[in-house]
Amino acid sequence: MQQYSELLRALLEKRGITDESQAEIFLNPDYKRDLRDPFLMRDMERACVRIYEAIDAGEKIIIFADYDCDGIPGAIILNDLFKLVGYKNYEVYIPQRNSEGYGLNLEILKLFGESGVKLLITVDLGITAIAEVAQAEVDGIDVIITDHHLPRQSFSEGGLASLVLPRAYAILNPKTDNYPEKMLCGAGVAFKLVQGFLKKYGEYFKIKEGEEKWMLDMAGLATLSDMVPLTSENRAIAYFGMKVLKKSPRPGLQKLFAKTNIDQRHVSVDDIGFMITPRLNAASRMGDPRKSFELLATEDEVEAGMLADYLSKINDDRKTLVTGIMRDVNKTFEKIEERKVSEVIVIGNSNWRVGVLGLVAGKISDQYKKPVFVWGRDENNYIKGSCRSDGSVSVVELMTLSSESFLGFGGHELAGGFTVHNDKIHFLEETLSTNFKKIKFSENADSIKTDYDIKSSLEIVNIKNWREIEKLEPFGLGNSKPVFLFENVKIEKIKKFGKNGSGEHLEIIFSDAGRYKAKAISFFSTHDSFETSISEGVNINLLATFDLSRFRGREELRLRIVDIV
Repeated sequence: MQQYSELLRALLEKRGITDESQAEIFLNPDYKRDLRDPFLMRDMERACVRIYEAIDAGEKIIIFADYDCDGIPGAIILNDLFKLVGYKNYEVYIPQRNSEGYGLNLEILKLFGESGVKLLITVDLGITAIAEVAQAEVDGIDVIITDHHLPRQSFSEGGLASLVLPRAYAILNPKTDNYPEKMLCGAGVAFKLVQGFLKKYGEYFKIKEGEEKWMLDMAGLATLSDMVPLTSENRAIAYFGMKVLKKSPRPGLQKLFAKTNIDQRHVSVDDIGFMITPRLNAASRMGDPRKSFELLATEDEVEAGMLADYLSKINDDRKTLVTGIMRDVNKTFEKIEERKVSEVIVIGNSNWRVGVLGLVAGKISDQYKKPVFVWGRDENNYIKGSCRSDGSVSVVELMTLSSESFLGFGGHELAGGFTVHNDKIHFLEETLSTNFKKIKFSENADSIKTDYDIKSSLEIVNIKNWREIEKLEPFGLGNSKPVFLFENVKIEKIKKFGKNGSGEHLEIIFSDAGRYKAKAISFFSTHDSFETSISEGVNINLLATFDLSRFRGREELRLRIVDIV
């Protein structure tokens, strides 16, 4: 480890990396070494052969993808595959979030059967669709499930759990077999399918080796968007995905980068998380998810520009909607003192748009540090909603234990969706809170948040050290940006800034005993947003990460405030 700088060694050790071979693997991802053999997935061979047979026989294929920024990039990956092999008898179907809801539905499957569909490939859904897959098989449709969500479980009298899986033609889901990377996202699983198919049939279709690497922009985008841990194979997918995103030829991506003032050559993980993902997700939350698919799939520059403009507009509408709902939430909480004692928060309103409730649940969970379930009514008058965990419990486990309250539910440990019986909604908070107490939490490393990585003076804030920190990218879940503690630094100046003079963000100049100065920013913050209220001239302890801004083409190293204590 001696060849690395003292700073880099310290940050690697914080990540449990203490020897040279581990450091080499982490700092220098390798495509062949780090991307696992796709045929380690139990049904990969069966899935690849079935797709080849469908192509060979000219059968009609449906790609049925989820409507978010995991399912849609996954659909693009399969779309790319069929374009690559020159196959045209396929369609991409993405359900409407507000009217159809999540997952396969019997109505549309019946239409597929009547229109002669012979093969259906799911993306980011299907692992809990027992009845729907059975119906598809009855209608003569073979189903290949590609998913990463948790399957249903049944419990024996002795309390032993067993997986309940759909009787699909093939299931590709690392949570159902011995595949070594359990935490792939949905598009990651779709990418493994393409990787497997090209490994087996690429030569037959005269496709040059490694062609699937161009699809890593979509696998990387989804891996970063879906908040899966950026370790092991996911780290490699995100790492190479970012490299491809920086030179991706997709017109839709290029127009979206331009629309959001992102220099594609320097696109960052923060750009993806704060600018790109929300716009792609806005389509399903506010209208038609196909608009996001069309943006990523189009080869037409004019169409790409129009779609980028449209997604940016509805994303602004989405922000306004969420702000309005949060205003309602805060008014409600002012009146309800029990909020402080309920283990699980349940809140809803029949007028709230179902598509944005995941964002609302996330905001409430961040604020109150509890699992949160938020509901509204969909276009079919069903009570539907989204839930988010604060990390203390798996929301899927919680919903499984409370299954008598739900018409349906699904998701993973930290996030999910649900439909509730009309007569059970008023008792849902009590039911969930009771079952919350029954679940014994496992205190693992992922759920314990450390306050900071390194204690230092402001002297450390320089471009040389940023280049060392940069070697740990991409940052995300399981590989957080290093947090630095700067003790007893003085607030020299506080300035508000924002779009059109809104003043919704803060810029603060800090000094370290008069020797070193550093600029720090905090988005969507006020003087009272931190643990300690701030004012000019006082000394505080600052928790912050490094942040390299390239606003208007000018590089500026600054800090991004995590908290002031």
